[in-house]
Parts: sequence; structure tokens; C-alpha cells
Amino acid sequence: MKKQTYSNRQEKSSQRTLVEGSTWMSLGSVVSKLLGALYIIPWMAWMGNQETANAANALFHIGYDPYGLFLALATAGIPSAISQQISYYNAIKEYEISKSIYKRAIQLMAVTGIIAGGLMFIFAPNLSAQSPNASISQGVVVIRSLVPALFVIPMMSVTRGFLQGHNTMAPSAVSQIIEQFTRIIFMLGSVYIIRQVMGGSVLTAVSLSTFAAFVGALFSFLYLLVQLRKKDTALNRSPEESMGRISISTNQLIKDIIQTAMPFIIISVGISLAQLMDQFTYAPIMENSSGLSAMDIQITYGVSHANANKLIMILISFGASIATASIPLLSQLTAEKDYGSLKKQISNIIQLLMLIILPAVGGMAVLAGPLYTLFYNYSEFGTTVTQVSTLVALVWALFTVLSNVLKAINVVRPILVTLLAGLLLKLALQYPFVSQFGVYGMLITTIISFALIALIYLILIQKHTHLDLNLLVKRTLLIILATAVMCLVVGLSAWGLGQVFPVERKMNAFIVLIISITTGVVTYAYLVLKMRLAEKIISAEFSSIRQKLRIK
Repeated sequence: MKKQTYSNRQEKSSQRTLVEGSTWMSLGSVVSKLLGALYIIPWMAWMGNQETANAANALFHIGYDPYGLFLALATAGIPSAISQQISYYNAIKEYEISKSIYKRAIQLMAVTGIIAGGLMFIFAPNLSAQSPNASISQGVVVIRSLVPALFVIPMMSVTRGFLQGHNTMAPSAVSQIIEQFTRIIFMLGSVYIIRQVMGGSVLTAVSLSTFAAFVGALFSFLYLLVQLRKKDTALNRSPEESMGRISISTNQLIKDIIQTAMPFIIISVGISLAQLMDQFTYAPIMENSSGLSAMDIQITYGVSHANANKLIMILISFGASIATASIPLLSQLTAEKDYGSLKKQISNIIQLLMLIILPAVGGMAVLAGPLYTLFYNYSEFGTTVTQVSTLVALVWALFTVLSNVLKAINVVRPILVTLLAGLLLKLALQYPFVSQFGVYGMLITTIISFALIALIYLILIQKHTHLDLNLLVKRTLLIILATAVMCLVVGLSAWGLGQVFPVERKMNAFIVLIISITTGVVTYAYLVLKMRLAEKIISAEFSSIRQKLRIK
């Protein structure tokens, strides 16, 4: 009886850790992504007319897609690997090893950052030439302006991973907000001065906007270093507090870090590789199969991979946040060989993702019209692209969480094989779908390939942990039902308001969004409480909230 009571208490503690960690990481990530989406409103207005602004936005993202790949290569999955290793060694009280891991990882990140930055600088002309870009020389300038950020972000990321390994998520969340806030201040200030005050070129404004990534990373890293001195981590533990039962050489430590990191790098570059596949194939396919000009190809690509992508990244951040919070928790349970709690926590992680991502995806799809108008301008094409893109967000969020769960329980090889097969499938489908459906073809191939990857990952998780799929399916169906009702209410609300406030105007779109989102949140919250989903998935404390609100 005592053992069962202790086990229940431990499971509740683990669930609380997961929810608190996910909340902090979601808060930091969502606020960061929201700021990253909101800045586009003044940025495009100050850049020039609609055509100039769209071209500038496409040029901006032509730099960011390869940057995402080189950033993944520079960090090499180290932050997630560090988080997993630190959590493991802290669980067995080997604090001296945790210290050594952080110190060696910082050194390793400094080297990989320099290498990745150098490669990106050298290959910038080749990357620009393969992109849907009207000017290769402009693409080179923008890509190279992102190189300095690669020198700082790897070291910043490993510090985040070290803190996350202690289940300390708040500093990472705050650092994300600081990084984004300072980046946007520098970006908007540069664009306003160059375009509105000095009448400078679009290229200069865009290249300084991308250089802002370095400014944001620098401020974020400085904040993390301050927090590192304040927090109670392995760095503050004396050698006497460490068990000292394990001895690992420096070379073995670096080897272990790299071995742990390799699956994470494959996971982290999976989405970047899919985006690069689109970037390098879209223009050639469209040139052969459509009558669009080079500028029209760049603009249509920009609507998908710049405009709509910026909006759905807010949704994807939920998956990334839950994955980040779950890694140290699952690693700790694996180290303690508590497989019963491990199975339950994996189920909770997936349910928590579904509880958050499904209504977010449904809501964005229903409100895509006023949302796109608010951030950019009214566009039926932009609206439909955003609606299809929400499905991309769903499969990417699933991919992110499920792949990290598999890695945390040390199921590695199938992750890599499945991802490679999925990417090859996308490549095989790319020409027929893009030539037939244009921009939508890119999105459809991504949805098909990553949906299959996620399905296989779920099967693998069930195979290795004996996950209760019946419970998972049952609760997911309830979440889908609640989401469907919410979408119906939001859709009717948006349609009715649209009759009074036509969403072609930004202010009207804002009014429709605020009222419809509020209606949707209240509706979904009521249904989640009514169905007892909140108290079963998040915390039993929601039972008292439900009773106080007199929801039976």
C-alpha cells in the first residue's frame, strides 16, 4: 500500500513537472513566435508598397531557410542531448560528470558554430542560386548577414539545454522572449531608418533585418549566463556531493555527447530539410510547368514559406515546447527504470499535445481569412494557403514530440530510417504534386510524408512501451469532438461578424479575431471541463475549478 501511495505521489510529481515545464516553454515559445509574427505588420508597411513588401519578405526567408539547416548543424542536437544527459547524471547524483558535460559542450559548440558559419558564408552563392529568388547577388548578401548569429547561438543553446536538464524551464522561456524582443527592436528600428528616413534600398533593410538574429542571440546568451550563476545547478555542487562511482575521460565524454546528439540533429534538421527541398525544387518545377514569371514564383513561394509559415510556427511551438519539457523527465524515469511511470507519462505527453494543438489548428484554419488580413493584407490565395498550412503545423508538431519521445527512451535507429524514408517519399511526390497544384503541392507532400512518419513513430512507441492506445484514442476522439464544436461556434461567430465588419480591412479583421477567439476559448474551455479532460490530462485541480463554475 505504501509503495503504491509513493508511486502515485511520484506520478503526480512527474505530471506536475511536465505540465509546469510545458507551460513555461510554451509561454516563452508562443510569446516569442507571436512577437515574431506581429512585427511583420509594421515591417511590411515601412518596406514599401504591397509588391515591394512581399518581395522583401520572400528575400528575407530565402536567407532563413538555409540558415535553419546550418543552425541545426551548428547546434548538432547538442542542447537536447545535454538536457537528457544532465538529467540522467543528476538523477544518479554524479554532479561532477554533469559539470564536465557542460564545459566540454560549450567548447564543442564554439567550434561547430565557427565551422557552420564558415560553410554558410562560402556556399551562400550556391544556396542563393538554387532558391526562388529574382536576384542571386541579393540572396548572397542576405544569407551571409546571418553568419554572425551562428557564432553565438550554439553556445547559448547548450546553456539552455543545461538548465533544462535540471527541470528549470523558466530561464529558457524568458531568454526566448528576450532574444525575440531585442531582435525585433533592432530589426524594426533598422527598417524604419533605412526605408522611411533615409530612403535606402530594400536589400540593406532586409540584410540588417536578418543580422538582427545575432543581436537577439547575444542579449539572450548574456541573460542565461547571469541565470546560470543564480540557479542551483550541478555547477554549484561541491565534489564531495557527487557519488563518484563513475569515471569518464574527456575524450569519452565528448564521444558520448556526440553520440547522444546525433539522433537529435537528424530530428532537428528533418523539418529544415523538408523546407529546403521546397526551396530548391519549387522554382524549377514551376518554371517548367507554369507560365509564371520569376517574380511571381518568388512571391507565391513567399506567401507559403514566409507569410503562412510565420503564422503556423506559433502552432508548431506548442509541440516543440512539450518535447523540450518531456526530454529530461523521460530520461530521469528511464535512468530510474520506472517503466510504469514512463508509459503513463508518454501517454500524458501525447494527450497534452492533442489537447493544445488540435483546437489551435482548427481555430487558425477557421479564422485564416481575418488573420491573414491583419498580419499582411486581404488575400483569398493567402487565406487558403494558411488553411492548408495548419495541417502542416499539426503533422510537424506530432513529428517533433513523438521523435523526441523515442529518443528519450533510447529508440534511435528507427527514428532515422523512418525520417529518411519520409523525406524520400516527399521528394518523389514533389514534381507531380507541385506541377499539378503549385504552392499547395508543396504543402500536400509535406502533410503526406510527415503524417506517415508520425504514424510509424506512434507504432514504435507502442511497441517499446506497451502504450495504452485505447485510452489514447478515446481521449483524442473526445478532444476532436470538443474541437469540432468549437470550430463550428467560431465559424458562425466570424461569419456573422463579417457581415457587419468586412474583413478586407485590418481594423475589421482585428475586431472579428478578438471576438471570435474569445468565443472559441470560452467554448473549448467549457467543453474540456465538461468532459473532464482538463482534470484527467493536466491536473486533478481542475475538478475544483469545474465545481466552482458549476459545470456538471
